[in-house]
Amino acid sequence: MDNYLKIVKTALDNGIIPRCHFEDITRADIYGFVVPFASELMKLAQQYKMPVKIRMCDTMGYGIAMPGAALPRNVNGIVYNLHHFAGVPSEWLEWHGHNDFYRGLTNGIYAWMYGACSVNAAWLGIGERTGNTPIEALIMEYISLRGRDGKETLDTTIITEIARYMSQKMGVEIAAKQPLVGKNFNVTKAGIHADGLMKNEEIYNIFDTKKVLNRPIMVGITDKSGVSGIAFWINAFFEIPDGEKLAKDNPGVVKIKDIVDKQYVDGRIIGIADEEMITWVKEYLPEIYKKFGQNAGV
Repeated sequence: MDNYLKIVKTALDNGIIPRCHFEDITRADIYGFVVPFASELMKLAQQYKMPVKIRMCDTMGYGIAMPGAALPRNVNGIVYNLHHFAGVPSEWLEWHGHNDFYRGLTNGIYAWMYGACSVNAAWLGIGERTGNTPIEALIMEYISLRGRDGKETLDTTIITEIARYMSQKMGVEIAAKQPLVGKNFNVTKAGIHADGLMKNEEIYNIFDTKKVLNRPIMVGITDKSGVSGIAFWINAFFEIPDGEKLAKDNPGVVKIKDIVDKQYVDGRIIGIADEEMITWVKEYLPEIYKKFGQNAGV
């Protein structure tokens, strides 16, 4: 411990605010070393009248946030002990988690709730091995926990903007089903869901994805879509305004539905691509294509 403290003293002597990484804390001796060491660091902070920050690193992703879990894996207990027993202010505590056991986000949230001021994160959860806590997920969780908390200027549509930049400009592959940013995160392929969406979007959309993420809900076209799914796809893709939206009994919609059905009768097993739908809309609903095509960039 003395060797570690010497390094911290040297930093403080030179006016540097140290951030001490407690690596592999979820496999450490919490009461035998972690808390005593943190207590000594707080003495130095008091002596030098400077912050000494502590980053709690769940290096291998072993942390568990379930109340009652045993130390050293208990995230809540780690934060609580450092804050209450070692006297580390919340402002000096930050959590650094990994996603090896799918707990990256949950552990970060509980670290917040039990007293850590900060949680380290990365866009799309990119990080070594299985990745780190996703920034976009933390943003949504913060709003869920606190509301906008006076931050009316918080623009969550930037999540979509950055994800598109990383995908299109940086070549980052984003899984289609990745929450909030994946291509299919708010896409349903069931015709009965599409029918419900046409009646009331709140039935099958998790929230107003258009307003919050600039991602209007969509449907994927398959043999299960039916006329409801096809009508919804056309209305959404071409951004047809209320009052002009196509009904599911529109002759052009019915014709496209028949074409889709035949594709699967003939042995097709994959979904219908947007490009195929655009071609059929152009052929069987030319007035829609001509009037609203620019909305869809076609």
